[in-house]
Amino acid sequence: MSPVIPFGTRLREAMDTRGPLCVGIDPHAELLASWGLDDDIAGLEKFSRTVVEALADSVAVFKPQAAFFERFGSKGIAVLEQTVADARAAGTLVVMDAKRGDIGSTMAAYAQTFLSPSSPLFSDALTVSPYLGYGSLKPAVDLARESGAGLFVLALTSNPEGAEVQRAVRSDGRTIGATMLGHLAAENAGASPMGSFGAVVGATLGDLSSFDLDINGPLLAPGIGAQGATAADLPAVFGAAVRNVVPNVSRGVLKHGPDAGALRGAAQRFADEIRAAVSA
Repeated sequence: MSPVIPFGTRLREAMDTRGPLCVGIDPHAELLASWGLDDDIAGLEKFSRTVVEALADSVAVFKPQAAFFERFGSKGIAVLEQTVADARAAGTLVVMDAKRGDIGSTMAAYAQTFLSPSSPLFSDALTVSPYLGYGSLKPAVDLARESGAGLFVLALTSNPEGAEVQRAVRSDGRTIGATMLGHLAAENAGASPMGSFGAVVGATLGDLSSFDLDINGPLLAPGIGAQGATAADLPAVFGAAVRNVVPNVSRGVLKHGPDAGALRGAAQRFADEIRAAVSA
């Protein structure tokens, strides 16, 4: 049996060879319509297949948003399974954006759905919510370690509402967001070249110098493109941790479909801008 290669190791290699761009796969109704597709299973399948075929040989990471597939029930889940399988077969890492969070056996079941190699939805990493307490994520942490997968924990998100929880101050004087970053740094201690337990940190948040983003793990950064952030903003937001940033772009790339060449061109432009910004 081949040794399990940790997600952090595989992600670092993908970022170094393909660039750090993560492209979302977000087939919401308005986007399907803009592609001339119906908001049904056929449209969902065509959209997802086109994105994967156009970009799987060039981008480091895909991030399918599970909700846009789940809304179609079992047939939508089947499309998601195929999308994940096709992307991973083509060598692209898949971060499942499902933001799962619960306790005990329920959290374990969520973990088995997305982090067990025997599951048809097995992904390289999963987004999770820690707001039932970081310890509630233990089943996902344990299974991710065992299977060589990773997690991205919601820490400092780009939505304005997030601040009321993530910037709240604990009795020890630390914010909730800083507490989550501290837990992740502990998970990644000693990992090389990079740990497998990352944080979601919005690229739109401006100066984050009051937070220690050096968690020795990846920082999934939504907000570039349609939400207003640019690649040039990344060094100011992430400081010394910018090399571990995985910027996510969804609408900024996907709006150029369904033409495969236009999708590739848009992704390449973002990738070039990001590479130039983080290596400056």
